[in-house]
Amino acid sequence: MVVLNKIYTKTGDKGQTALGNGDRVAKHSLRVNSYGTVDELNATVGLARLHAPGDMDTQLSMIQNDLFDLGADLCRPDMEKDAEAEYPVLRMTEAQVERLEADLDAMTQAVEPLRSFILPGGSALAAHLHLCRTVARRAERLAVELASAEAVNPSAVTYLNRLSDWFFQASRIANDDGKNDVLWVPGANR
Repeated sequence: MVVLNKIYTKTGDKGQTALGNGDRVAKHSLRVNSYGTVDELNATVGLARLHAPGDMDTQLSMIQNDLFDLGADLCRPDMEKDAEAEYPVLRMTEAQVERLEADLDAMTQAVEPLRSFILPGGSALAAHLHLCRTVARRAERLAVELASAEAVNPSAVTYLNRLSDWFFQASRIANDDGKNDVLWVPGANR
């Protein structure tokens, strides 16, 4: 359990922060940007939950917890040294990815196939879920970029990829199973 006796530490006043293994890096590093964007995504999920009914709220709550797991994973470099850590290192698992895939399969069965691109909008919940989708895509891009330079848990990247798809399908569910989706009309305002 985490215990925070004081919120500010002054250790980051000169533009550095500590990673999960204790290493200090610049706050603008790619790794910090990656898990910082996951934190931003978690905040957008919190906004979506304000509009989510029971089952959707439960699923979003699980995703928020997963996103903290994901941030913990991304803030800890040196995967090959996990066994040497003082305490068990938290890493994303394939089971978390598989849960999203099962949710996606169920949501896909509930909606009509797409015949047009969808504009972000419709219900308030759908609009918030589209925002979650775009932040998830940015987090994924950053994690992929990080993985091209340093070791990153592949399940972390896969989770982000599935998660953005999850938010897309969830937005369709929030729009009365896609019946109230706002469709793109190419060239409509020419």
